[in-house]
Amino acid sequence: MNRRKRALALLVSLALAVAAFSGCSDGPGENRVFPSGRGEERGCELTFFGFKYEALNVTAIEDALHGYMDEHPETNISYDGIKSPEYFEVLSKRLATGNGDDIFMVDHERALELGAQGKLADLSDLSTLDRFSGLAKSQMYAGDTLYYIPTSISAFGLYCNLDLLKEHGQKVPENLAEFEAVCDYFVGQGITPIVANNDISLKTVAIAKAMLPVYQSEDPVAAIGRFNSGEANLAEALRPGFSFVEEMLSRGWVDKEEARDTAKTKDDLILFAGGERPFMLTGAWATPRLRECSPDFSFEVRPYPIAEDGSVLVVNVDTRVSVNADSPHLEEAKRFVEYLTQPDALWEFVDSQSSFSPLDENRLAEDKAIQSIGPYLTNGRCVLGADDNLQLPIWDVTRQCIAGMLEGDGAESAVSRMEELISQ
Repeated sequence: MNRRKRALALLVSLALAVAAFSGCSDGPGENRVFPSGRGEERGCELTFFGFKYEALNVTAIEDALHGYMDEHPETNISYDGIKSPEYFEVLSKRLATGNGDDIFMVDHERALELGAQGKLADLSDLSTLDRFSGLAKSQMYAGDTLYYIPTSISAFGLYCNLDLLKEHGQKVPENLAEFEAVCDYFVGQGITPIVANNDISLKTVAIAKAMLPVYQSEDPVAAIGRFNSGEANLAEALRPGFSFVEEMLSRGWVDKEEARDTAKTKDDLILFAGGERPFMLTGAWATPRLRECSPDFSFEVRPYPIAEDGSVLVVNVDTRVSVNADSPHLEEAKRFVEYLTQPDALWEFVDSQSSFSPLDENRLAEDKAIQSIGPYLTNGRCVLGADDNLQLPIWDVTRQCIAGMLEGDGAESAVSRMEELISQ
């Protein structure tokens, strides 16, 4: 099959993707697979499995696949993706049964687990490594072996309905006092100010509130090392974050019953797009999906205004791509990952996610709604949600603790629960 025919197959696949996921509908199809056109049989057949399924993301991935296949006609690659957390269940089953893909996406927790199990290939010999930024390298080289390559830096922020704020004579908050004042104002108006989902919203607030002092300390890596050794108690360190979340719930800024049942990048976007709530807490990468909901107001995404002296940005060195150590095409798979991390190929993927590049470059995000976030990557007010230097699964256990708080737990119970989860 020539490139034109492959492109036609791609367009058909993407048309189905758009039809299934257009707008803000909550219909079926969340876990559908989006395969690329495989074309004719070639000398090497690679499979790439990931948790990116949105049409824009898939388009960027497919472009990278076809670009690589044009340069390497002996190789064919197919991609399929499903939404997390179901993705990780399928990934685990594939690897456990010996049916793992050649290339797949991981998160912090799975990188720790699969690396320890010998499931991930060492990528330290790739030629593109020097191109990565200091922030990315601080995560990639946290261990003895390079188990993954990051392909984006994702950010989490406060979505602000600019029109509603203006209508009520309020402004976008830039510090804790302003945030408290505007949220209390809307509560007084009978409006729950913040839309939160049941996954990433409140846990990232808790991490931001509690961990900023760690990242602003003289030696953050040493401070994190004390959590690993047990010299410092991570659950206790998170106490200020859990206490702040408890306050948000008790003051009516977030409806905990609503948040408990609100799925990320789906239900939360529908609620916020209605235009009756001033704020939403979720990933900056959800801006394209929010626009598909056709909100009739202007919005921006800002860092969390939760510190007395300003705001805090939570980021993850994200969309981590690993190579299966048991792949029969190990070198070919590594060669594709090397291609994927070249600046132009990677930028299309980064920009499709409204995220930031892990490479040492200064391209401004094309999405104007997130541009105010960019300076926080380097201004000393940035916190990593899942730091590879931390040998504890903070991302997952914090989510479980927040889930308990949405069921009625207080900060004290959240700390106790986190201690128990870490001990397990």
